[in-house]
Amino acid sequence: MDISWLGHSCFRIRGSHTTIITDPYSPNLGYSLGKPTARIVTVSHQHPGHSYIQGIGDEPKAVTGPGEYEISGVLIIGIAAFHDKEGGRNRGKNTVYLIEVDEVSVCHLGDLGHVLTTQQVEEIGNVDVLLLPVGGVSTIDAPMAAEVVRQLEPKAVVPMHYKTPALNRELELVGRFLREIGVNEINSQPKLSFTKSNLPASTQVFLLDY
Repeated sequence: MDISWLGHSCFRIRGSHTTIITDPYSPNLGYSLGKPTARIVTVSHQHPGHSYIQGIGDEPKAVTGPGEYEISGVLIIGIAAFHDKEGGRNRGKNTVYLIEVDEVSVCHLGDLGHVLTTQQVEEIGNVDVLLLPVGGVSTIDAPMAAEVVRQLEPKAVVPMHYKTPALNRELELVGRFLREIGVNEINSQPKLSFTKSNLPASTQVFLLDY
């Protein structure tokens, strides 16, 4: 399976049988999404920067909340979480998605606003690839993101939802998270390709181009 970052919290996950897009954003965010196609779209919460389903071609099946879904041979589990540290009182709810593609488990945290509870860690279970917000302001910041990595112990970590030259809103840069987790500067790459057999043996951080 291949993972490409389209900017912000939006990824294209291509498996052998289907394509999934996560958290598609509206054009006014600054990134250029184009009109990608997918069979499945996941939406972590109803904000224009994360729920612009009309920007995706091929009339995809939308997954928009907690529950268990099986679409085109892909198992998706949505787990309830919050967009802030006050139980959703400030920014509302958020859905974490665990997506099983070609025997690789991908966890997309959406706009998670808190470190995970013990119950959420148990519900999420084994994570091969973690798509992790690190930019603070409206999500967890770098120290909290590093704590979530320690909670889930994924094999691969891909930061998302941070400040880039394209983004027209203020978030923290990814460098703070890299320092927090003890990673030296790493080169970004166009996409990641994983199979069950080539995943890192221990947690490794990857940066993707948008």
